[in-house]
Amino acid sequence: MNKQLLYIAGPTAVGKTALSVALAKHLKTEIVSCDARQCYKEMTIGTAVPTLEEQQGVAHHFIQNKSIHCHFDAGDFQKEGLILLNQLFKKHDILIMVGGSGLFAKALIEGLDDFPEVSQRSIDKVGRLYKTYGLEGLQKALSEKDPEYFKTVDLMNPRRLIRALEVYESAHKPYSSFFGKSTKDRSFITRTLLLTLPRAQLYKRINQRAKLMVKDGLEKEAQNLYAYKNLSTLKTVGYQEWFDHFDGKYSREKAISEIQKNTRHYSKRQMTWFHRMDTCALTMGEFNQTLEQAIQLI
Repeated sequence: MNKQLLYIAGPTAVGKTALSVALAKHLKTEIVSCDARQCYKEMTIGTAVPTLEEQQGVAHHFIQNKSIHCHFDAGDFQKEGLILLNQLFKKHDILIMVGGSGLFAKALIEGLDDFPEVSQRSIDKVGRLYKTYGLEGLQKALSEKDPEYFKTVDLMNPRRLIRALEVYESAHKPYSSFFGKSTKDRSFITRTLLLTLPRAQLYKRINQRAKLMVKDGLEKEAQNLYAYKNLSTLKTVGYQEWFDHFDGKYSREKAISEIQKNTRHYSKRQMTWFHRMDTCALTMGEFNQTLEQAIQLI
């Protein structure tokens, strides 16, 4: 087996895009994105989609190729991603995957776990909970019934919270208890390079990125999507806070600070997820030096 998928993992704002592009140029290969939100063409600024300038001529896949009105989950990514990899491996011995959506990465690398069938009673029960108490009700229930999954799940994504609670109500076991039980065979090997930064430094970068997104027009982008705010694809950090501002819940300044706070919390959950993987950690520092170290680790 000589085909290799190099997965560049890490929390938001750590520097995955720049390093992955530099590595792709060095290896003369292509990049597959495993970001659960960058695949939507209507969401550009808030998902930090790499610009054409940042892509530097490197071919990127699963970047803004879906509509927010289309259902696209980790299972869909697994199916389409495997087809794409089979095509790309005909041209390259090594491909790069980059993105902070751990579940999407797991789907392509290992395959998704098998979960018990969900009963209609469970669907109805969780549905009533969501209708009555909203997102906060789902979060509270999950923290009590499955604290392990609560640490890593995107708490702004109601679809994932609902799914976990439905499984719990049907199986009477935590959703997380079914993880890692059904790894699938793959025709390639995967190496994972985990990019890290000291927490204070990462949080500073997250706060700065949020401000830059606002400067680049994130508020207007969110305003253009406001009519679709109830779509699960838009229950996302960087958009939900603006929707609350438009609804009069937050001031503009509060919306920005909430984006920064929620993104910091999301980065913690990302790192909790990645630390469970078999990774080779690399602390981001001066870029050229970091690139050299990454090349040596491949």
